[in-house]
Amino acid sequence: MLDYFYTPPEFIKTDIITIGEDEFNHLVHVMRKKNGDLIMVVDGKGNAYEAIILDIHKKQAEAKILKKHKNHNEPDIKLTLAVALLKNPSKYDFLVEKTVEIGVSEIIPIFTERTIPKHAKTERWQKLAIAAMKQCGRAFLPKITEPVNFNDLIANSGTSSEKIILHNNNSKYKSHTFNSLLTKKFKDSLILIGPEGGFTDEEVEFAVNSGFQIVSLGTRRLRTETAAIVASTILLY
Repeated sequence: MLDYFYTPPEFIKTDIITIGEDEFNHLVHVMRKKNGDLIMVVDGKGNAYEAIILDIHKKQAEAKILKKHKNHNEPDIKLTLAVALLKNPSKYDFLVEKTVEIGVSEIIPIFTERTIPKHAKTERWQKLAIAAMKQCGRAFLPKITEPVNFNDLIANSGTSSEKIILHNNNSKYKSHTFNSLLTKKFKDSLILIGPEGGFTDEEVEFAVNSGFQIVSLGTRRLRTETAAIVASTILLY
């Protein structure tokens, strides 16, 4: 398997790829690549390029495209995770890394009633997403958005064909399992996942009244990052 490197589309011209900045350092100083080596370059838009390194300069390298692969290693379903910010930032790091590897298309950090942090490390998480994309052999770079408020997210969620809120402790509304939902065909899904204390009853009610279905992952109480990984795996595999 070829080693993967990331280059934005604007640095891919006809049959030549220019690799610079952080990826240049990774290419030359970490992976010790040299002229004549074969590599795989992804553009974050779903395209992968088999390429051969032509020239290594002081701050950038050039590679010649040998073969292009479209929609490289991408799942059929577009999955967006809207996940509450967590008290421990390293857990959100882990969540981003693993769900990108699994195949999610977008991650939206959200503020809920029980969210403790009031800030997000979106720049760091986007870098983690790039690393995870390369590690697992994807060519599409999931977007990590700036945080949004729960109510704003719900109000602007109308375009998703399947809207899900993960919740275990609410007897007022009917709860589904993923198995029951997977009998239907849909191309995109939005899943809401709460913070350490879960969603409030008012948040669940607002989501249900806005077209979301409650889905339970079972009788055990899962950590937020675990729930994100489990739900993503079930839906995409």
